[in-house]
Amino acid sequence: MSTLVYVILTSLIVSTLSCGTNGETLELLIGSRGRGLKNGCSSENHRKYRATRCSKLGDAGAPPAALPVKTEVLVFADQRLASVYPIIQKFKSLVTSDPLGITKTWVGSDICNYKGFFCDSPPDNKSATAVASIDFNGFQLAAPTLDGFLDQLPDVALFHANSNNFAGTISSNIATLPYLYELDISNNLFSGSFPTAVLGMNGLTFLDIRFNFFTGAVPPQIFTQNLQVLFINNNNFMTTLPDNLGSTHILYLTLANNKFIGPIPKHIFKAFSSLSEVLLSNNQLTGCLPSEVGLLKEAIVFDASNNKLTGPLPVALSCLEKVELLNFSGNQLFGMVPEVVCELEKLGNFSLSDNYFTTLGPVCWELFYKGVLDVTNNCIPGLPFQRSVAECLDFIAHPNSCPGMWSSTFISCKAPFSSGPMNPGMAPSS
Repeated sequence: MSTLVYVILTSLIVSTLSCGTNGETLELLIGSRGRGLKNGCSSENHRKYRATRCSKLGDAGAPPAALPVKTEVLVFADQRLASVYPIIQKFKSLVTSDPLGITKTWVGSDICNYKGFFCDSPPDNKSATAVASIDFNGFQLAAPTLDGFLDQLPDVALFHANSNNFAGTISSNIATLPYLYELDISNNLFSGSFPTAVLGMNGLTFLDIRFNFFTGAVPPQIFTQNLQVLFINNNNFMTTLPDNLGSTHILYLTLANNKFIGPIPKHIFKAFSSLSEVLLSNNQLTGCLPSEVGLLKEAIVFDASNNKLTGPLPVALSCLEKVELLNFSGNQLFGMVPEVVCELEKLGNFSLSDNYFTTLGPVCWELFYKGVLDVTNNCIPGLPFQRSVAECLDFIAHPNSCPGMWSSTFISCKAPFSSGPMNPGMAPSS
């Protein structure tokens, strides 16, 4: 039995030592020969030690006091960078999807190394450093708005954000950005009316808002603004093409895949010195093709396919000496395909499919055999893949017409009242 007592005492001694018990307490424990030990520090034998020893045990288990948190001090290369840092961080908090991990690089004071951000000296201070360019193209970021971000970058000159999932409308405050000259927000989820704030931005030369969900009318003023590129295709704009379209300085004009209505303005020839690409396809344009399109001297591409245009094809198209692509497929054009148009030297793609043409001349036949001319689904006798005889007869019995359409059979490669010789024929259609 004594052996058992000593084993128990040994265990209690180890336990007591682990509680921080000193030698004096240990002597008392040993001297008591284990009596009253079942209550540990609460034992009657240790009442005088309870206040000191047990309180120390309690202190030993208390968590250490929290250390003060060190706040990182951000040092920016320029005050202009410091001022946009909270704007960037706020926008970062709005990003709801970032599959490529782009925003993970938007940390710290080195904004110029954030992915998608580019710095340069602003025009008003060559010794300063500022965010001059944003390139989010293809980042696949998603955010409900750009408001509070784009319009709050005072030194930005280029903003490219195509192929993302940005939504909302475009803030009118972008008109206050003094250096912005390229704005590309194409292939996103923007909606609402045309962003009219751009109308007052005289420095803007490149505007690309295609592949969004903008609706309503397009302000006529945009066509006379000092733009070189205007891409507004693949939206839901519904309006007529304004008469002042002929006063444009735009080099690349794409209006395709909207809901534009009415005729192509006859005064479009006023833009003959500048337009190199005109894309009007997949709209609801009506009326005859004006012969004035032949005055677009710089045109390389003219695409008015999939509309409701009618009448004969203007022979004045033969004046387009630089044209490489003509596409009038998917309309209601009829008559003979003009031989002089088929003679254009640089013409490599001439599509007239899904119309009601009835005749080809020798030169056009040659283009057909070369695969340059597509006249599928017309009314040309002897060719495969044409409309049925009944369908062609029905169209001929109910012909479409528009004022002055027969003037399209005459050629004029000079604008009215201009100096210099003119080709034989009438002036452009009235």
